[in-house]
Amino acid sequence: YTPASSALSKPTKTLSSFIRGNLPSTASKAFGLSLDAQPAAFTAAVAITAWIVGPWPRRWGATRKEAKRQLPVDELVPNPRYQSTRAVTIEAPVEEVWPWLVQIGQGRGGFYSYSWLENLFGAEIVNADRILPEHQNLQPGDWVRLVPEDRYEGQAKIYVAGLVPGRALVFGPTPEQQRDPKAHPGVWSFVLEPIDAGTTRLIVRTRMGRLFEPPFYMLFDPIHFVMERKMLLGIKERAERRSRN
Repeated sequence: YTPASSALSKPTKTLSSFIRGNLPSTASKAFGLSLDAQPAAFTAAVAITAWIVGPWPRRWGATRKEAKRQLPVDELVPNPRYQSTRAVTIEAPVEEVWPWLVQIGQGRGGFYSYSWLENLFGAEIVNADRILPEHQNLQPGDWVRLVPEDRYEGQAKIYVAGLVPGRALVFGPTPEQQRDPKAHPGVWSFVLEPIDAGTTRLIVRTRMGRLFEPPFYMLFDPIHFVMERKMLLGIKERAERRSRN
């Protein structure tokens, strides 16, 4: 789903070693990892990837206006080196979409994406098909796991940097990471906007202050797109089905 470069609990591993032995799910990709890309190689990787895939996956489903507008806590990454904005229209009111969003996470409602792929890396994700009352009380300052707590040294979890019930859920850097001048923060924001009484717009944005080493950047962009697109469609399907019933 997302990278956001500094919300893992102990950002100690380089991306290459993390991918070789420890990648739990695409949602963990850049939260707090140490990245040291060579500028020339990085530029070449970005150019080649953009030439092959073009810009459309980074704004799948989103209008140009949505892709350019400011979203909650964008200011935590004022000069992103990577940004994607994706969106989907859901035929259900905001209050019926929010419960699916707020319960995401491992050991919670899952991520509504390709769990079979996540589980190849030991994520043990189970995507819920019902609202889970016990996971509706997420608060700013909470952590959401990406894999079981006993895997990957307990590092694979993301921090709730902001939450407005029924409106926005933002994963990002902790207050300590925000104050660290050496940190390269990133955010993963979910925003719900009512179109009318029975229709909701779900917008998701990733902003990263630093990217991966070039070989892994070329893998990340398409994987991030595929997994996050499935996640948005998974939320849409569940919310619409429940609304109809």
